[in-house]
Amino acid sequence: MAAAGARPVELGFAESAPAWRLRSEQFPSKVGGRPAWLGAAGLPGPQALACELCGRPLSFLLQVYAPLPGRPDAFHRCIFLFCCREQPCCAGLRVFRNQLPRKNDFYSYEPPSENPPPETGESVCLQLKSGAHLCRVCGCLGPKTCSRCHKAYYCSKEHQTLDWRLGHKQACAQPDHLDHIIPDHNFLFPEFEIVIETEDEIMPEVVEKEDYSEIIGSMGEALEEELDSMAKHESREDKIFQKFKTQIALEPEQILRYGRGIAPIWISGENIPQEKDIPDCPCGAKRILEFQVMPQLLNYLKADRLGKSIDWGILAVFTCAESCSLEHLQHTLLSNFLNSLGYLHTPRNSDAALEKSLKFNLRIQVTCTVL
Repeated sequence: MAAAGARPVELGFAESAPAWRLRSEQFPSKVGGRPAWLGAAGLPGPQALACELCGRPLSFLLQVYAPLPGRPDAFHRCIFLFCCREQPCCAGLRVFRNQLPRKNDFYSYEPPSENPPPETGESVCLQLKSGAHLCRVCGCLGPKTCSRCHKAYYCSKEHQTLDWRLGHKQACAQPDHLDHIIPDHNFLFPEFEIVIETEDEIMPEVVEKEDYSEIIGSMGEALEEELDSMAKHESREDKIFQKFKTQIALEPEQILRYGRGIAPIWISGENIPQEKDIPDCPCGAKRILEFQVMPQLLNYLKADRLGKSIDWGILAVFTCAESCSLEHLQHTLLSNFLNSLGYLHTPRNSDAALEKSLKFNLRIQVTCTVL
């Protein structure tokens, strides 16, 4: 990610990648799968990763590797986002922040190799360098063990029961092969690397004179005169939504917009938070936008179900402007802020459905931990 201060907008795109590139030692930005934890100690426990609304374990959604140049204590820095995908809830969200100095107990001082390691097998690593064990289902801290083999670890009774039903009952007699025969629990989201590109800066006059026809063409090939007439009568809500569509028209596949301190682009005018609505960090600093997750990500998650499923317009994550370490509160939960701007479940990639859907802002208090 770019250095703070320059404030360019960086766009994230989901791309397939080999498994080795999405491991912790490669410092990835990624969607789905199991978290590639940055710190190997002090991970959030099951209580911190339980949905505050329904109480069930949250699913890992994505992580963004976002170091801060010029900050020795944040040479490595990563933001983790979790969500609830359990019906009928599908609403809980939580954010965590990890940061480490360049010299630490877990990683080499030198940058990671760009070449694949000699051993690139598909076995899942479920034990961190610190010795902590991870849940076989979700990859989060697993303090519970199977009472029979004492080799399988879980974050919760729910995930232990799920794993038992989907294969551990048979695999329990072969504890040496547990990491190689982990079944598909249908709990993890599909895994992708988030590839970052800087958004092209387009001057307004260029858009109007050269590219405007292309942009409005994506909105239905309406005549410019008709659009001008409609614009006189459109509501503030319509203007915000049209601005959102125009902003993303040149890169419609973007799943993430990153830039510390930039202004988010809203999909709706309902309950847009003012500065006073965003609580300060416990260290006393203001919170600023770190990144926003775009609705296009939903296309990659394969999370559509009959009835209610996860959905949003945008997810805007605000973090401490100072990216504080709060060493005296190390490994404790800190308050953070995430603004979820969503709309009712609608077909994907449908402008008409988006415009007809009920759009709303839901301000959610989430937690951030310094690991």
